Amino acid sequence: QVQLVESGGGLVQAGDSLRLSCAASERTFRISTMGWFRQGPGKEREFVATISWNGGSTDYLDSVKGRFTISRDNAKSTVYLQMNSLKPEDTAVYYCAARLLGTLAAKDSEYHYWGQGTQVTVSS
Repeated sequence: QVQLVESGGGLVQAGDSLRLSCAASERTFRISTMGWFRQGPGKEREFVATISWNGGSTDYLDSVKGRFTISRDNAKSTVYLQMNSLKPEDTAVYYCAARLLGTLAAKDSEYHYWGQGTQVTVSS
């Protein structure tokens, strides 16, 4: 069982930056594809970013490309989401997810474990 704990959310103004962290409880983190998803008010959960087990490959939602960066530190079993130039439409609960022994994935059904989420609110 992999436990994921997100942190780093908060209330910021448009144009500000935030860095989300997701700490994993198990050593299997090192062989897991990791992803970030978000769910805004009244919206369905959507893919934001994903990173391969070794950090060599990444993929992003088009609307966050150039603003968000996903990275990971396998020694710390932690994945990060650096969010710059935040916009009000980025307001959502952000979730990290782990996909064991898999390639990059943008569908939430392809992930096996989920964190509890962290709220990001961007004011205009």
